[in-house]
Order: sequence, then structure tokens, then C-alpha cells
Amino acid sequence: MKLKFIGAGKMATAIATGIIEQKVFPRGSVSAVDVSPDARRTFIAATGTACLDPSSLKSFCETDILILAVKPQSIIDVFAKYSNSFDGALLVSIVAGVKLSKLEELSGMGRIVRVMPNTPLLVGAGASVYSCASGASEEDEGTVETIFGSLGLVRKMPEDSMDAVTALSGSGPAYVFEFVQALADAGRHLGLDPEVSLALAVQTLSGAAKMLVEGKGTPEELRKAVTSPGGTTAAALEVLCKGDFRGLIETALIAARDRSIELGNL
Repeated sequence: MKLKFIGAGKMATAIATGIIEQKVFPRGSVSAVDVSPDARRTFIAATGTACLDPSSLKSFCETDILILAVKPQSIIDVFAKYSNSFDGALLVSIVAGVKLSKLEELSGMGRIVRVMPNTPLLVGAGASVYSCASGASEEDEGTVETIFGSLGLVRKMPEDSMDAVTALSGSGPAYVFEFVQALADAGRHLGLDPEVSLALAVQTLSGAAKMLVEGKGTPEELRKAVTSPGGTTAAALEVLCKGDFRGLIETALIAARDRSIELGNL
């Protein structure tokens, strides 16, 4: 079975690298196309597989799975130029916001699965959610489960959940990185060495996440366990509560969801 990426950016490179390392696909069966010479060089260096300019239609021939990994604004041009070469393949789209109905309309294909992954795929700890067009078979679903399940958590959900998924897990790593940087900066302002402050922030987040992953308790239970009445943690959490920390996070996700909807209407 051959798999080809249309677009060889960071996410495509992460997925290709992961499935090769996890031996889901042999190296020789994975390839990509991209208009950017820089993207092609980076993909080749990371994966050890071919990445060509898409100007040659033969670059799509005899492909079983196509993973569409371009910007939403580019999909009309991609399908206008190359969709005649996609016949018979399973199309897996990781393009943010673009609905299955739009993909069907533009591609003329029926075997389509839409996936929203996130960047922790790079370290085998991704979170991916997928939805299927009516023409996708159980075997196609299994293929998607195998690809993305080898790179972390994978769940099937109705497509009307995808914009919320994009806001939560798709964009979520950026919120986590911002929070860790805020912790590190605050520690530095309190007099800690910058390197030590960042290391402590990263390890704190990693350790807390591991406790959740290992089922040591719910977020609420674990928060209560570390919060002594009148203690230092309680003092800090009171500040977050007064600043409507949870409400601010919800507002941020609403903004991300709304932008996902806008991208789907381009």
C-alpha cells in the first residue's frame, strides 16, 4: 500500500516520520509532493523518502492513500489541477476547517476521511479526531485508526464536533506552551535562574499531565489534593479565579472555534 502527502509541511512531516518509525508503512511506500523547495528538502531530510514538485501528474499515480496537508486557501487550486489523478484513492484531509461536503464537491471523490491532529504527533503523543464521508468504508476507517493511532490518541466523532475539536486539541498545544512560558517568566521575575525556571515549569506540567494520564484522579480531585486551605497554592488559585481563568480559556476556545468555521467557508 502506497501513501502520498499533498503538502509537506510540519504536520505532514511529523506524520510521515512517525508512521515510518512505528513501521506502519515501509519507508519506500511513503512520499510527498510540495511546491516549496524548502519544504521538500526538510521532508526528505526528516523522513528519508521522496518529496517531489507536484507539477508532474505522474507523481500521484498508483497511490492508495492521499493525505491532504495544505493550507485551506490552497485546496481549490490543488483539486482544480490534480483531482483527475486521485481516482480510486482514499483521501485523508488534515486541512483545518474544510468540511467533508466541500472536499467531496471539489474532489469528486467519495472515500474521504477528515482528521484533526495536533503537533504532539511529533513525539508519538498526538490527539487526533476523525470523521468519515458516506463513501468511506470500515476498512478506510481502520486505515485511519492505524495511521493516527500509532502516533497517539485517536477518536471518531461526528463532523459537527470538528470545529470544537480544532479549538481544543488542534490548537491546544499552543495554549500549553504559552502557559509554560508564563510560568517560566514569572519564576524568572521572582529571582530564579531562567534556565532553571523553564526546566521546573516544563517538568511540573509534564508530571501533572502524567498523573492524569495514569488515572491518579480527575483534574478537580488532583487540584484539591494539592491545595491546602490558606496555603500558597490556595493563594495563587484565588488570583486565577478572580481573573476568571476558566472563563478566559473558554473565550479563547470560542475564538478558535469561530475561526475554524470561517476557514471552512473560504
